[in-house]
Amino acid sequence: MRSSFLFFALTMISAAQELPPIPPTPKKPVTEDYQGVKVTDDYRWLEPASDPQVKEWADQQNARTRAYLDALPMRGAIIDRLNELYKTQTVRFDDLKARAGVLFAIEGQPPKPQSFIVTLSSVDDPGSARVIVDPNALDPGGGTSIDFYVPSLDGKLIAVCLSKNGSEDGSVSVFEVATGKQLPDAIPRVNYPTAGGSLAWNADASGFWYTRYPHAGERAEADLNFYQQVYFHRLGTDASEDQYALGKEFPRIAETQLTSSDDGKYVLARVADGDGGQFLHYILNPDGRWHQLTRLSDQISDAAFGPDGSVYLLSRNNAPMGKILQLPGPNHSLGNAKLVVTPGRSSIDGFLPANGHLYIAYMAGGPSKLLDKSGTKSERTIDLPPVSSIGGMALFGDALLFENQSYTEPAAWYRYDPASGAVKKTALAETSPADFSDVEVIRSFAISKDGTHVPMNIIRRKGTRLDGSNPTLLTGYGGYGISYSPDFSPRRRLWLDHGGVWVVANLRGGGEFGEAWHDAGRLTKKQNVFDDFIACAETLIRMKYTNPEKLAIEGASNGGLLMGAALTQRPDLFRAVVSHVGIYDMLRLETFPNGAFNVTEYGTIKDRDQFRALYAYSPYQHVKDGTDYPAVLFLTGDHDGRVDPMNSRKMTARLQAATRSNRPVFLRTSSTSGHGFGTPLNERVAQDADVFSFLFDQLGIK
Repeated sequence: MRSSFLFFALTMISAAQELPPIPPTPKKPVTEDYQGVKVTDDYRWLEPASDPQVKEWADQQNARTRAYLDALPMRGAIIDRLNELYKTQTVRFDDLKARAGVLFAIEGQPPKPQSFIVTLSSVDDPGSARVIVDPNALDPGGGTSIDFYVPSLDGKLIAVCLSKNGSEDGSVSVFEVATGKQLPDAIPRVNYPTAGGSLAWNADASGFWYTRYPHAGERAEADLNFYQQVYFHRLGTDASEDQYALGKEFPRIAETQLTSSDDGKYVLARVADGDGGQFLHYILNPDGRWHQLTRLSDQISDAAFGPDGSVYLLSRNNAPMGKILQLPGPNHSLGNAKLVVTPGRSSIDGFLPANGHLYIAYMAGGPSKLLDKSGTKSERTIDLPPVSSIGGMALFGDALLFENQSYTEPAAWYRYDPASGAVKKTALAETSPADFSDVEVIRSFAISKDGTHVPMNIIRRKGTRLDGSNPTLLTGYGGYGISYSPDFSPRRRLWLDHGGVWVVANLRGGGEFGEAWHDAGRLTKKQNVFDDFIACAETLIRMKYTNPEKLAIEGASNGGLLMGAALTQRPDLFRAVVSHVGIYDMLRLETFPNGAFNVTEYGTIKDRDQFRALYAYSPYQHVKDGTDYPAVLFLTGDHDGRVDPMNSRKMTARLQAATRSNRPVFLRTSSTSGHGFGTPLNERVAQDADVFSFLFDQLGIK
């Protein structure tokens, strides 16, 4: 045993010696005063991506990373297996929308690099799909993707927001549904990270309201991706003639979603105050006037039109698990609200009003529940597979269509008949490219530092031995009220087939147990998220699933921040870390355009208590020289408008200078992607091949 370990260690040392050297990374100290605390930043110079010196440094880091990854003997076989898993999947249908008897959907059809928009005549005949807008035809290189689409209320036209290279910097075009013909209308500056974009048609499809960012010259350059407002576009006119409708009173960090009522008489505007989970609502009445429906203090998180002209509201006011209110028309006054769904033990995750029915999706700690409420007393639980999740919901005729998936079953759309209560799987179902019948999901709990019970979903092959030797990959998120619900991912098959265990943690900061769960992991309480994650890792070791030499962690975006905090707070606990598009310098975050939207979630350096909390965990500031850090692979994209790639550059430089473990720290920067949205299929395969090759090598998986 000792001799084989020595051989493995020598092999690793030899491989490391063959790598190109770490690029020269001089320290250029910049010291700033934050709330009376002087903080020195040695790598501030790595922030501006346009600086030729920074670009050269990033290119050299990429070359070093490629020299390591491309030389790994298992990478070719991993690519072949990932191509099998990703490119032999059957078609998948997402984002179903019904308009005037026409069913629209986003269809993904591997190996095509991007999804496209289709209409369907039947949910039982995928072959009836007719392509309306195909980004692959518009851009054969695969760099153009769909940000969102909205059919007109009569189903005859469709507005589509398109962007390039995963940038989410989207413009809207309009197409005829019958012919696929593109109309001359072109509306720029509709979508951008993080505020996104949205659109709502008027009743006769002569135009639509849309979100609009300032154009050059309208505001200072630093504000061009803020101050989102609502404008109206009339078809056949130039976008320069579009009329302002709403938004001069919105917050600088407004994030607006627009929705039309089925008859087009009303339009709702849901306005988020950044990413912290607080919302305003406005309504456009038939008289052409907008009025404010809710305020931030009302704690209304969502709204939807009912078929009877009423508005339904999801309220968190004195109800962390959520309650649903109904506002009768035509005045829609919050003072006339009627309570139609009382708070329960599970958190309301979404709802859809229908004729005589109110369909409610609940989040039960990660997995979903679905309820049909009709009238004042009648309730029916709609049957779902265990430990599964509800995705989209749509009405088609008298039936409810809902998407369901689990860790072992791919996504499928189901039809629910409210008359009989029958649930039937439709033909809009993805077929798994691999057999998962030998896989089981164990729902377990870790006890965090303060005694909180934190759910874990342990995905393993049946018969897995608990001897502490299993390669284990732990992942989590814990932020923005976003729940980590069960999802199907074919890439897990590769890990499981090599003796691996995959674990998904439901951390505080998410929405798995309602707004109180979210609130317990945001602002000055963010450390709870990291404590939860560390407790999960320690529990997996204690349960003898794995040991620190076989434990790897992976996360993205806010989950990348989690990776940075975990590896700096407990470097002894993990053998390898994979962090995608992560946030690491919390003191500089809000100085970058997208970072300002995150202040309502993370806090600001301008507030003394919030600064202290940020400084206490900010990963970049807590890298310590001479520490034995795990092996780390940072991944970022040149076109990431949500998390500036400077985070990954600076964190790479700091760790490379500080670690003494001889375990590598790599930076992988993609030139064809952004934060992850719209990444072409081939790039997703290449990225996952690099991730798994890195993990297999570092954990000694053959």
